[in-house]
Amino acid sequence: MFAMVAGGITILRGQDAAQSTVDLHAKASPENPPAPIPANSPELPELSQLDEIFKQTSLGKTADEYRMHVEWRKLQNQVANDPAVVAAKKTAASARTDLEKRKRLGDYYNIYYERMQALAGTPEMKAALDGFKAGHLGMLIQPRVRPSPSPAPSATPAAVATPAGSPIEAVEPPLPSGR
Repeated sequence: MFAMVAGGITILRGQDAAQSTVDLHAKASPENPPAPIPANSPELPELSQLDEIFKQTSLGKTADEYRMHVEWRKLQNQVANDPAVVAAKKTAASARTDLEKRKRLGDYYNIYYERMQALAGTPEMKAALDGFKAGHLGMLIQPRVRPSPSPAPSATPAAVATPAGSPIEAVEPPLPSGR
């Protein structure tokens, strides 16, 4: 076994001792001029030109979606601790009725996506953010829910029945709970 290991080491040492026949680091000098470029060969592009040639704008639908998702997550992380966004989220959470909560969530999404739009770098990301915002705001719409009634300016019975100096004030009826 020892003979096999020792034999392998001498083989490896033999490769180190061999002289290179090609000098890869030879510099152009008067004795060693660079090889001339043949007249019929095409002009070789510069490295920056090659970068532009091979730069791809799209790597396929799946890769583009993944790239957009990664960029969206980065924007989310940057905006998550913004004071205006945090305040809007707390305000939305403290709403007492469903209608009020939907309105406050709409305000929150507007602030949230405005901050993300300001940080977005590409037009594709801005378009994607517009789509996300429209989706979030679309979830807040409930076409079957009636809006809360607005009181008429002087048609409330309590305002008509009480005299001007009376300690009793007009009280609006409470809104139904839930919707």
